[in-house]
Formats: sequence, structure tokens, C-alpha cells
Amino acid sequence: MAVFTIVGDLIESAMKRSAKIKDSGNVLPGRGGILDNIDSIIFSAPAFLLYYAYTSIIGKKMNRKKVIILGCTGSIGLNTIDIVRAMPDSFKIAALSANTREKELLSLADEFNVTNTALTGKTPSSDKITYSGPNSLDKLIKETDADIVVNGVAGSEGLKPSIVSLETGKDLALANKETIVMAGGLISKLAEKYSGTIIPVDSEHSAIFHLINSQKKEHVREIVITASGGAFRDLSKEDLINVKLEDALKHPNWSMGQKITIDSASMANKGLEVIEAHQLFHVGLENIKVLIHPQSMVHSLIRTNEGSLYAQISKPDMRIPIQNALTYPELGPSLFGSLDLDNISLEFRKPDFEKYRMLYLAFKAAQSGEGYNIAYNAANEVAVAAFLNKKINFIDIPVITEKTLSHNWIKKAECFEDVFETDTASRKNCRRNHTEINREIK
Repeated sequence: MAVFTIVGDLIESAMKRSAKIKDSGNVLPGRGGILDNIDSIIFSAPAFLLYYAYTSIIGKKMNRKKVIILGCTGSIGLNTIDIVRAMPDSFKIAALSANTREKELLSLADEFNVTNTALTGKTPSSDKITYSGPNSLDKLIKETDADIVVNGVAGSEGLKPSIVSLETGKDLALANKETIVMAGGLISKLAEKYSGTIIPVDSEHSAIFHLINSQKKEHVREIVITASGGAFRDLSKEDLINVKLEDALKHPNWSMGQKITIDSASMANKGLEVIEAHQLFHVGLENIKVLIHPQSMVHSLIRTNEGSLYAQISKPDMRIPIQNALTYPELGPSLFGSLDLDNISLEFRKPDFEKYRMLYLAFKAAQSGEGYNIAYNAANEVAVAAFLNKKINFIDIPVITEKTLSHNWIKKAECFEDVFETDTASRKNCRRNHTEINREIK
């Protein structure tokens, strides 16, 4: 304030010289220079207000949460980008990664002035890419100053970045189900060791996370996970024999990547979510239910001890759970519209375990132990890749998965190396044994 007072005095002196006034008292005769007692405040106030406004803007920018977005060109990544665009005073992108879409990656890096980038799936053609190759995500995370990592990497490839994120003291906004499915216990211990927070990003677990946080954990008796039913929810089990890849990729409610869209059609994604909920929220499998909810507006529910149900209800818009993860533990403004329940009907029904065999197998795997969770995920990834390459039929996915699960995966994972070892072994087993259905999977 003293600096502004001096500036005010200098401004006033210049004005008095220009007006040929000796002192401010001459302006109000007989008042003994009252203005001299307040002149510094009058003339320093504008400068002080300008300084305050400037420092407020700079302060906001300095306090912005620094975000690493892994898989920035995928559905999770692009939705996260939308949130940063809408909340520039709250978030700053510190680093970006993509699999093969180099042009899109560079475009986003240029838009947000990001210098740390990684391309994991191919050799980059531009020297503007900072990291590339198999270990590029590890280096990107370790060498970037950030507060939170949004892990939108698909499949088991997302586990290692989750590990590194927590080991480097960053919070983890987790869209990668496989991280918890394959190594839930180890990941939870890692988060505790490094004081990191795991915030689920997929709509169902985001809903459960916030619902449980609104209650006391010991008051929660049951979790109800909702499912859209995928592309084939209105078909019979017999109709699935003739479905094509193009049919499976037509999700009725969500716009997602190919692998998760196929998982939705088979309900393997819901199977993975059951295992994830069991591991992440420490709820018994007998207290986890799945309901088909075609409208995808009720994202999950919890039932408390006295029988009441609490639901998280919103539009089917992935930006909402992602925003909630980024702003946690606060809730941000409504940026993308609110759901109006007028004239809306909500339906719920039990899934058919014969039709959705992958959901049944997920419960069976989770009951058998964590090694079976790893094998379930690995077999599904191998089978879905084969289906996407049109080497097997849709109905072969559960057949291949069940055959893989028939082997012994009882070994407990004591460390992450054990997890990766079981993952590799189950993939080899899957590829070796499913030749019995007379189709080759590479």
C-alpha cells in the first residue's frame, strides 16, 4: 500500500503544479488542507484496484490444476479437452499423449501450448513429439509437473501409466477399468503409500464413488450398477448367431471407442465394472447387482442398510463424470446442461445371463480370485481384437473366455510383476486353446 501512496502523491503533485495550486487546502479554503489528508488514497485507489485485478488474474492462472491427459484423441481425452476449454481458469493441460493420431495430438498441443507430448503406437514423423515408443508414457508422467492424470488409455496397456501416476504423487482420474480389474489391491496400496487419490471417471463408478461419499461407508448395503444393454439389448440369444461387426459397433446411447463398444454389446464392460466395484469399493459380490436401464440416465445406485435407494441421475454425457473427477473434492458449475425429468420414463430390468454370458463369467471370475480377474480381462481383449479383425464371430467371445478361465489361475499377485506375468500367460493360453473353434487369432 505504501508504494501506491507514493505514486498517488506524485500524481497529485503533478496535477497541483499544472493548476498552479500550492497545496490542496487552497481548493477548500479554511479547511486546513483536508484534501492533503486523503489525497494519497484518492490518487492511489485506481492503481491499487488495477494491481488487485492483475494479481487476481495471475493468481487464478497460478492456482489452475495441472492436468496430464493420456489418450487425448480418444473419447475420454476429447471430452476432457472440452472441459478444459470450458474452464480455462481452473485447469491447465501439462502434457498430452495419443496412440497413433499424431496430427490430432500436435493440433491439441498447439491449441493449449503444451510442450510435453507422447506418441505410443508408432514412430512420430514430427520432431515436436517429446516422447515415443513403449515406455513413453512412463517418461511423460515422471518428467511432467502435474496435479492429476486422466488415464483414458484403453485396455491392459493402461495399468502401467496408473502405477507411475501414483508413484509420482499425482492424483488419478481413472477411466481405465483394467487398472482395478487386474491389480485393484496393489493399486489401492500404492495410492495409500504415496497419498494419491483414485477418482473413477466412468459414469457408473463415478456415480458410486460420489454416492458413497455422501453417506457413511458402513451404511451402504448394496451397489446397483446400471447397463444400457448395448447394441443387442432388444435381440434374443438366438439372434446373436448372425450379428455382424458393424451391428455391434452401433451403440444406442454412447459414442465410444471400438473395443468398449463391443464390450458393451457383450456386457463384458459391465462384467469388468462388477469386478472393479468389488475391488475399489470393497463390497461383497453378493451385494453387487446389475440392471439393464436403456435410457442411461440413472448411472448407478446404492442401497443403504434400512433399504432406501440413492441414485445419481444425469444426461448420458461423459463430460459430467470427468468434470467431477477434475474438480474433486468440489463440484463445479453445470456447463453442459441439466437433465429435466419431465415426460421421461425410466425402465429397469434384470439381464439374461444366458444371453450376456460375459457378465456371468465376470461374477464367476471374481468369485474365483484375482488371478481369474486378470485372465478374464486378457481373454476378452484377445477375443474382441479377433472379432474386430473379423476372425471370429460375436458369439465366440464368451466361448473363448470361458475356455481360458477353465485353467488354473489361482496364483495370488504379490506384486505388479506377478500381475503382468499372469496377464501374459493367460493371453498365450487363450491364443493356443481357441484354435479348437477352427479360427486363427493373432
